[in-house]
Amino acid sequence: MSASHLRNILIIDDEEKLRKLFARIIASEGFEVHEAGDCKTALKKLEQTTIDVVLCDVKLPDGNGLDLISKIKTIQPLTEIILLTAYGNIPDGVNAIKQGAFDYITKGDDNEKIIPLLYRAFEKVQLQKRVKDLEKQVGQKFSIDSILGKSKVIHQAIELAKKVAQTDTTVLLTGETGTGKEVFAQAIHQESNRCKQNFVAINCSAFSKDLLENEMFGHKAGAFTGAIKDQKGLFEEAHNGTIFLDEIGEMDLSLQAKLLRVLETGDFLKVGDNKPTKVNVRIIAATNRNLQHEIENGHFRQDLFYRISVFQIPLPSLRERIVDIEILANHFLQLFAAKTNKRIKNISEDFLDALKQHQWNGNIRELKNVIERSVILSNAEELDLDSLPLEFHKPLSNKNGKQLSAFDLASAEKIHIQKVLNYTNGNKTETAKLLNIALTTLYRKLDDYKIG
Repeated sequence: MSASHLRNILIIDDEEKLRKLFARIIASEGFEVHEAGDCKTALKKLEQTTIDVVLCDVKLPDGNGLDLISKIKTIQPLTEIILLTAYGNIPDGVNAIKQGAFDYITKGDDNEKIIPLLYRAFEKVQLQKRVKDLEKQVGQKFSIDSILGKSKVIHQAIELAKKVAQTDTTVLLTGETGTGKEVFAQAIHQESNRCKQNFVAINCSAFSKDLLENEMFGHKAGAFTGAIKDQKGLFEEAHNGTIFLDEIGEMDLSLQAKLLRVLETGDFLKVGDNKPTKVNVRIIAATNRNLQHEIENGHFRQDLFYRISVFQIPLPSLRERIVDIEILANHFLQLFAAKTNKRIKNISEDFLDALKQHQWNGNIRELKNVIERSVILSNAEELDLDSLPLEFHKPLSNKNGKQLSAFDLASAEKIHIQKVLNYTNGNKTETAKLLNIALTTLYRKLDDYKIG
């Protein structure tokens, strides 16, 4: 099939004079017009060229326009079809809409309606294409293959995710905060047969017990003060899709019992309701806690743990995947450089070394925040040490060789002077003015801190 033209129209009609007339009228509006006198020719053109809108007669030499609708949609699902009916034949028009046509007009009497109708049909096609493109982008963004990293530990987690994605098995993602548990949950959903349905996420630690119950299961009107109408919970919103329960270890024991019921029976009671609501939902849970310890301490139900941990995927900390830091940092650099409209292309070796030596207690989330901050601060084409927070800097030394901690006042002063020098492109007079110190003082400090 050839590359898509922005405004391709196919006219299918065996009456050549009328077809040529329509072609001239439509072409004068800037549309690219293609013609066919029968079904066979039309289908061949549809296999060769991307068509936006088809204008088709109902009566054709080798078939019927109504029967042609499904064949056109099979070849090009997004194409819209307008049928030409004879003598205002209402049954033909009604059948056309039922078969999936965009609209119909009376042949010969409604010629002035053709152009406005074509524009409306074309707008619908463009909207459908944008939606499809967005769905494709979302699919790519959240696919398992989009998870970054080349370390052995992350590849082990990715392989486990791929294996479980095609099933309906409940998954438990474990690991420290910031290791990408929601990214994995979305990827598993995206690779599953539920990908066309909703993915709903909720952080169990963000709500009190009563609010979390209401968020998860919804309520009936009158269940409590202010409940003026029925409200769906997230389990209903996720029907036939996936629900992600983040920080499940924070959930109250009484709610754990209700969650266990959903897992065992597929239904739950809304707040204030006595009639169960049935749902078909896949559950992916995540925790940064050791649930076995929580069970021993009486904070988590053992029976629920067995149900949610059928398939566990442990996610590694960033400290365990140092080799991935460069890949992730460059990804976040591109992301935030585009967002801030900055032409920052590279990361310096010193910057990268500092990242690799950091503890990363906040894992990937912390790395993302650090890169965003550095991009905002940087005015160069390369991220360097000056844009990193103080705790990333190696111990400094003054001219006497005494080491300075990154938290020493002198260390902070050195970094600040360097930043101002960078801002003024090395102009020491301007730097002294901005620092509100004498030029001689600046030179002395440059000497003290070994700033070139």
